[in-house]
Amino acid sequence: MATGSLGVWVPVLPVVSALMILAFLRDTRRLAARVSVSILTLTLALALTLLVHYLVTGGVAIIDSQGVFGSLWLDPLSLVLWTFVSGISLIVHIYSVRYMAEEPGYARFFALLDLMTGVILVMVSAANLLTLLVAWFLVGVVLYFLLGHDHRRPAAGRYAFWTQITYRFGDLPLWFAALILVHCYHSVSLPVIFARIQRAPHMQFWGMPVPELAGFLLALAAFARSAQFPLHVWLPYTMDGPTPVSALMHAGIVNAGGFLFNRFAPLFEHAGWALHWAFGMGLMTALIGSGLMLLQNDIKRSLGYSTMGQMGFMVMECGLGAFPLAVFHLIAHGFFKASLFLGAGDVIGDARAHDGVPPDPIYTSVVERRPARPSRLPWLVAASLTVLVPVVVLSLSHFFVAAHLFYEQGVVVLLFFGWVTGAQALFAAHKMSQQDPWRLMLGILASFVVVVIGYTLISHYFGRLLYPDEHESLMLYRAASIHRLSFDALVMLLAAVFVGGWALTFFAESFEVGRRLGGRGRGIYLGVYALLSRELYVADIYERLGQVVVQWSRRLNVWLRWC
Repeated sequence: MATGSLGVWVPVLPVVSALMILAFLRDTRRLAARVSVSILTLTLALALTLLVHYLVTGGVAIIDSQGVFGSLWLDPLSLVLWTFVSGISLIVHIYSVRYMAEEPGYARFFALLDLMTGVILVMVSAANLLTLLVAWFLVGVVLYFLLGHDHRRPAAGRYAFWTQITYRFGDLPLWFAALILVHCYHSVSLPVIFARIQRAPHMQFWGMPVPELAGFLLALAAFARSAQFPLHVWLPYTMDGPTPVSALMHAGIVNAGGFLFNRFAPLFEHAGWALHWAFGMGLMTALIGSGLMLLQNDIKRSLGYSTMGQMGFMVMECGLGAFPLAVFHLIAHGFFKASLFLGAGDVIGDARAHDGVPPDPIYTSVVERRPARPSRLPWLVAASLTVLVPVVVLSLSHFFVAAHLFYEQGVVVLLFFGWVTGAQALFAAHKMSQQDPWRLMLGILASFVVVVIGYTLISHYFGRLLYPDEHESLMLYRAASIHRLSFDALVMLLAAVFVGGWALTFFAESFEVGRRLGGRGRGIYLGVYALLSRELYVADIYERLGQVVVQWSRRLNVWLRWC
């Protein structure tokens, strides 16, 4: 009971702070900032206290509002995300004290930050569908006001409207999924719905399995919120808003899709096809987002596309059944990318002060930027290290930590992508010319081993925290599995593609293939570059569709004599 009475204050305190600022402190800028930061500090302290209390004593609490709205579920997922959200929000608040000092609406900005924090805290701990739906909706509404905080910039309001439209589109499948679940299982309580799904996983709705249908709708809602292709256009353009908002978006807003998958994990245990869809969408988004990131000449948009790619990896992890790994990815990436956004201003300032143009280009390029005697490892040695070392390190680390999951398809695919990442890092290191290539390669190998072992141990124990029942994790991996023959063919195809790409890159550089192709090769390169620089023309297509809708709306108004 003490835990429940204490826990209710975690989402309430930021909302109280927002109301106090709007009601009494709108004209006292410094006092409004101090009150906001102080209350967020108290919120983080309460969240940490509850998390430590759970780690010591265990047990899950549900704060029942004795109605259909307002119930909170203090399970491990909620407590971990409470600490994560309040931690990032406190950092953003402290950063905003000076960053927004010369902006109009200073007190209102802190009130909106507090309100957004409170709404997210309610969303991640909602114990019934109505509370979840209302909080999910309000996140989009408050984000609209935060992104359009500066009324003097028309672009900020326009891009905030884009985000609002995308979020409202993503809300529809979530509402449909909620209606189907309430209709079939006769409850709005999430624990009750999940218990009834376990008892009746094959219930039909309009001739379709309810978990599969609801899983598809929930996945679509997660895609829109987490900027999955082609619903990603809103994310890069929100970078036109205030920098603190860009950082706060990584505290349960843009990465809310990972939370949604984990909250409905008992449902996705019986929704294998929805997980396959999530894997495909996440993989495509990760590749496209990472590619578009490399072509940006604006640091914040580059970070925005980087977030898109990372959200693709997060959704892909959910599609593989690695739900706790997706939450770990959500938290690690959230702290990392929020710090990058908060430091983007300093980077821009340094770039303007020091543009990197040397006073003596001949001396700099010849003496300072090139090693005296460039050398590389023999290509056979480098290829062996690149291909074999990541496989051995990843396989041994996962086998000794979680041998019972080692042969699950989702784990194998995660190991495969870990191998690709490690091999790519080693391949990039091989391409660098150094005086001592062995020292460089061994340093990267040592770092890779430390990172893999640490990541494996942390993700394993973090998974046991979120899902104490190992049977539940095993069921998620089984739901994400496909036919063995199809799986083997997919892995071999992906391996051939990546190894072929590395070989093509190596031989193209070694034999100067690009120079030999001449104009044809340059034309292909420019065509691909133009396609990516225009962001695959997705934004242009949406803009054209919007113009068509407006034109037909005007014609309809004339025909019906509405105006």
